[in-house]
Amino acid sequence: MYKPLKHILTITSFTTLIKLSGMAQVAPEVQNRFVAYQNAALQEKLYVHTNKNFYLTGEILWFKLYNVEGTSNRPLDLSKVAYVEVLGADHTPVMQAKIALKDGVGSGSLYVPASVANGNYQLRAYTSWMKNFNPDYFFEKTITIVNAQKSPEQLVAAEKTPYDIQFFPEGGHLVKGLSGKVGFKVTGTNGKGITAFNGAIVNQKNDTVARFKPLKFGIGSFDFLPVAGNTYKAVLKINNQQVLKDIPVAEDQGYTMQTTDKGSSWEIKVQSAGIAAENVMLFAHTRQVVKQAQSAILSNGSVTFNIDKSKLDEGLSHITLFNGRQQPVCERLVFKRPAKKLAIGALTDNPVYGTRKKVGLNIETKNQNQSLMAANLSVSVFQADSLQSLNEQDIASYLWLSSDLRGSIEGGGYYFEQGTEHDEALNNLLITQGWRRFEWNKVLTGKPDIKFLPEHTGHIVTGKLVNNNTGTAASNIIAYLAIPGKRVQLFPARSDSTGRLLFNTKDFYGLSELVIQTNTQYDSTYKVQIVNPFAEQYSSTSVPSFNLSEGMQSALESNSLNMQVLNVYTATKLRQFYDAGVDSAAFFVKPDKSYLLDNYVRFTTFEEVLREYTSWLTVAKRRGKFKVTMFSDAKLLEEDPLVLYNGIPVFDMNKAFAIDPLKIKKLDVVNTRYYYGPARFDGVLSLTGYKDDLAGLEIDPRALVLDYEGLQLQRKFYSPVYDTEEQRNSRLPDFRNALYWQPEVNTNAQGKTNLSFYTSDQPGKYIGIIQGLTSTGEAGSKYFTFEVKK
Repeated sequence: MYKPLKHILTITSFTTLIKLSGMAQVAPEVQNRFVAYQNAALQEKLYVHTNKNFYLTGEILWFKLYNVEGTSNRPLDLSKVAYVEVLGADHTPVMQAKIALKDGVGSGSLYVPASVANGNYQLRAYTSWMKNFNPDYFFEKTITIVNAQKSPEQLVAAEKTPYDIQFFPEGGHLVKGLSGKVGFKVTGTNGKGITAFNGAIVNQKNDTVARFKPLKFGIGSFDFLPVAGNTYKAVLKINNQQVLKDIPVAEDQGYTMQTTDKGSSWEIKVQSAGIAAENVMLFAHTRQVVKQAQSAILSNGSVTFNIDKSKLDEGLSHITLFNGRQQPVCERLVFKRPAKKLAIGALTDNPVYGTRKKVGLNIETKNQNQSLMAANLSVSVFQADSLQSLNEQDIASYLWLSSDLRGSIEGGGYYFEQGTEHDEALNNLLITQGWRRFEWNKVLTGKPDIKFLPEHTGHIVTGKLVNNNTGTAASNIIAYLAIPGKRVQLFPARSDSTGRLLFNTKDFYGLSELVIQTNTQYDSTYKVQIVNPFAEQYSSTSVPSFNLSEGMQSALESNSLNMQVLNVYTATKLRQFYDAGVDSAAFFVKPDKSYLLDNYVRFTTFEEVLREYTSWLTVAKRRGKFKVTMFSDAKLLEEDPLVLYNGIPVFDMNKAFAIDPLKIKKLDVVNTRYYYGPARFDGVLSLTGYKDDLAGLEIDPRALVLDYEGLQLQRKFYSPVYDTEEQRNSRLPDFRNALYWQPEVNTNAQGKTNLSFYTSDQPGKYIGIIQGLTSTGEAGSKYFTFEVKK
């Protein structure tokens, strides 16, 4: 599996890429800062394959996560945790989960609760590392949820204008006296592009100076020359309604950039107005890898560059214009369609099946050269009806295109097809939504602002330590996070200069109670606050409005009945989870001595237990306080050992000695000095009770105790088997419309695998969706269909 941890980026020597005439000292400085920034700002991308796009409350949303390295699209084994949320229109989370990642993949599920209202929601996913960068580049997709127990809300027309109209000058600017191209995008409240309208640009005299209409998905472009002294507005006629819209104001001085596809090269025409002649530099990089830089002197306010396409990698390339002061003044994206792709073949053994019949599915994976190769896939099969829409955002178009563009991309796969119209539509898309992924004011510092660490080993619980008396941050203090239970889960952390605590947990699954405290025998004036691990910044993408049509009523009634029957008859099967398979050993792994107390004479005090069972320590009581001293290799250890009861540290020895030994099942002893992260213990006494409770032990009132959700346990997808006549004749109803979900399907080295599943009692047309990725970054998807008849 690809693990680019030592060498994040491979950047060709810049001296072989740059041929400068008058900016020899400028280009290397820009390049050096760019390279330094990108080396410190590894780009992670997440793609989420959901089993479908429409859900009823009471159903389960299943998903597969693919985490890749942004420059190669190869699986990335950096972050071990992904955060998945379903957000309402006001960014309020209605469902959240932390998902374990391994070798760049992970999977999970979300039960859609009955409290969720009807509407469209935004499903988003990101890692802790991705929180350091713009949330516009988190993974996002729209899903629809209907609560059959609630009436559809009445939409208030005044709350949202019927059309979203935007204009985007190519390169970023309109300049008076300079001709340029302007892109536009018009969408409805449902988030889809308006495909039929006409528009015009008129000046203050209502003279028409440009006309336009969309080419595809409500997107298009037109040529425009703003004249000094004039003002302009757009007039659009949509569905027999006239709509007025302001366009970007033309600047008195500045630069424009016009890009023309010349077949084997990109021609970049740069113009300026109101600016003295100066050296300018054109800088091109593909997915963070420097590709070309050229410089020239503006002659009569104009210069033309040519960029050889063969010198750009596949996918999106950023072309940025810098002025003589090393300031980025224009930017444009271009796209080179990738030849690198995963071709997936999927064939069922029959086109039509009866109810409760076995479906065989043969899958084959090839690269662009038709050579068979292994791939990691996810497969979903569900009933096609008026509620479900096919997932337009497939993994290939997302990784190569959508992930580097802001906003929602409609019909991403369309732009990968060849043809004059497809080329023009792609160019329009890049003008309208090709705003920079990289914020140059940050990039040119050479160092990203890193606040969140990648979670290399597991979920990091973040806290802040505060002095309870002064309210100020407390630095250089060790705090302990414990998860009560028979499995010892203790995680120490030392606060930094801002009081921040990072508890690096490992194999922490499910909902648990956390106990977080400092050693109150030494550090008794501090309190801990836990920080929300989910991102609290949101993208600029809005959730489209929600509407139910009369044509959906029949399908809604049918699906609602099916869901209720499924939950009544198979409730226990829907609540089954896989064992997380975690290591049950404590942090000290193997104790020096372990005592099962039932194998010995039972004593009524903890003091007697220690005195009688082990010769590796001494017990004393001085001035009313117990003192335990360990011996290690005939050497006396100075401090009290760490005492744990069901994983919780007990720093007050008197409280430890008050524990009822008849409630203790096992005593583990470590009689050596032990270093654990920032903490040092002079031995360990770990007590395990018969029960998971604290057996009457009183937790220090200064400790923070709270419920906290760790990594999600993986739910089992319910898929019954009808191999025998008895199973097929079972009177238990099977109303499943989601027949199959398998997030972990691997084709072998010959690119082949076989799957099988069973139809339900529901006749109709069924759709299968396969998404996948290879270890070398080829991505692909495939649809297949079959029918079920009674």
